[in-house]
Amino acid sequence: MAKAFKEAGIDLIQLYGRNEQELKKLSLEINVEYSTNQLKQADFYLICTSDKAIAEVSKQIPYEQALVAHTSGSLSRDVLEGSYRKASFYPLQTFSKNRKLDYSKIPLFVDAGWESDNILLTDLAKKISTNVMRINHEQRKQMHLSAVFACNFVNHLYAQAEIICKQNDISFNYLLPLIEETADKIKTISPKDAQTGPAVRNDQNIIKFQENLIVNPNQLNIYKILTESITKMYEL
Repeated sequence: MAKAFKEAGIDLIQLYGRNEQELKKLSLEINVEYSTNQLKQADFYLICTSDKAIAEVSKQIPYEQALVAHTSGSLSRDVLEGSYRKASFYPLQTFSKNRKLDYSKIPLFVDAGWESDNILLTDLAKKISTNVMRINHEQRKQMHLSAVFACNFVNHLYAQAEIICKQNDISFNYLLPLIEETADKIKTISPKDAQTGPAVRNDQNIIKFQENLIVNPNQLNIYKILTESITKMYEL
């Protein structure tokens, strides 16, 4: 997010972390100094690490007057270990190295312990995104759970589809128009109404035929679980 903040004209004092190679690269890109061992005093600190590292990193911030936020979708503000003001600043997006993102379209969810900090974070978020909302921890962790279904699990199914394609000398690219149409149509109709395929029709002939095609036990298990889930959703 450092690039987005910098492009929005926000004054970044320092990048801080343990991977000096990555820090140096980003530092040169956005012209912000970095450190691996000396943390400068600032008004606001944003911890962008894995969930399991947040608590340990948060201990390194000694400035009691600061506002500190993490970017976790699941963890509460209380995971932050310090006497400073605590908040969450959650971007609902999938992040991959070397992928450029349009932050103006990314939903940003803020949550702080004080109303004044909620206002501050909302104003900050609006500098990089047009889609900003306050949500509490319960809403945020449920949002993150829904994102795991909508993104992480779906991408895993793409990976399984790619394996099947490679095993049969078929280009995965042939599936891209199908993937794009599936994602595009749920912008205007409910995913439940958009469902197609043999499971929604409970077409047992095709279902059994395809089960017999699958040689990988893990893929067969996935196929059966998802088929059963879809069939149950559309039972009369």
